[in-house]
Amino acid sequence: MPTVEQPSARRFRSRQRLLDIIRRESGVTRADLSLMTGLSRSAIAEAVQDLLNDHLVAEDVLEPGGKGAGRGRPSALLVATPPRGVVVGVDFGHDHVGVAVADTEGTVLAEQTSAVNVDGQGRAALDAAAGMASRLLSQLGLGRDQVLSVAAGIPAPLDVQSNRIRAVSIMPGWTRLNPADELSGLFGRRVITFNDAELGAQGEMRFGAARGLRDFVYIKASEGIGASLVLNGSVYRGSLGLSGEIGHTRLSDQSQGLWCRCGNRGCLETVVSSVLVAERMREVGLVAADEIFPLAAAGADPVTSAIVTEAGRTLGRVLADLCNWLNPAGVVLGGALGSAGQPFVDGVRESINRYAHPSAAEAVEVKTAQLGLRSELLGAVAVACHEALYVG
Repeated sequence: MPTVEQPSARRFRSRQRLLDIIRRESGVTRADLSLMTGLSRSAIAEAVQDLLNDHLVAEDVLEPGGKGAGRGRPSALLVATPPRGVVVGVDFGHDHVGVAVADTEGTVLAEQTSAVNVDGQGRAALDAAAGMASRLLSQLGLGRDQVLSVAAGIPAPLDVQSNRIRAVSIMPGWTRLNPADELSGLFGRRVITFNDAELGAQGEMRFGAARGLRDFVYIKASEGIGASLVLNGSVYRGSLGLSGEIGHTRLSDQSQGLWCRCGNRGCLETVVSSVLVAERMREVGLVAADEIFPLAAAGADPVTSAIVTEAGRTLGRVLADLCNWLNPAGVVLGGALGSAGQPFVDGVRESINRYAHPSAAEAVEVKTAQLGLRSELLGAVAVACHEALYVG
């Protein structure tokens, strides 16, 4: 069988650049693209032909005298075509796996969430995600060949170069596993992986409370505390992919406080998490040892409300410093504690008002994630939809 020649990196970059322009404009000619980009006619011709072959763009011949038409041979107006197929989003939590199948506009067609020991059983969690996706596709009458792209969120910091988990103490069952490579093998195509908080930010920016915000902080407050920074409309990952690890901000001297899984004492997540809030509610007799209190009802109970508000105050002290550094327009509170609603917001707001510079505090809006516990899953869908634009 003859070898299929892969396009060069230069040609691939040209193709993506032109596709972005064609999607942004209502219609452009090859001559327009040459003027906009400065690329040679031959480079434009190669990239456009790639896009036509992959059915990512279509062309309409312009009538003489029409828009963009000139003298001589008729010009062709290039327009973007919607991708045909579906995308898959995967959300790995510490104790669950969620999978959604959506169309390329981001409308979820089917989804499922199952309890899985993700931290301790990496291989089982990966297999569960692939199995759930296959079942959902089957229910929809779709085949795997109709999946254009897949994106997944991992509840741990990921190295931006190797895609490996940087803190194996958080997820011991994933030692020696590369999430992107393993998932790509299971799904039969390239899978994009992000930290789960980064996908939470993407979900809220595309579908939820952060729509229209260019600079904001997304907080996932659940078993641990993670954050994602969105600066000028883009997620900022840092040089290694470790940005947003605010759960390991120390609130006390190193010799004081509880030991954290990172090896230090007194980190934020040793005093603020959904697990600790649940423990305090059990201590005061709000729930039995084997019960789980619905945090969404926190505002209806004065004691629970006080516990959640105090957790918000502690988190807010760290966020106040972040407001001084970055001057964001918004703080979006997600995760299990975010589902507690107004009591959590009130605590965070109180500390930001007290400890941030008055102008920075006044500029930032604090609100809960509109998508609730689905922020990360829908963020994976949003990333997969964007990737589908470039799949031929």
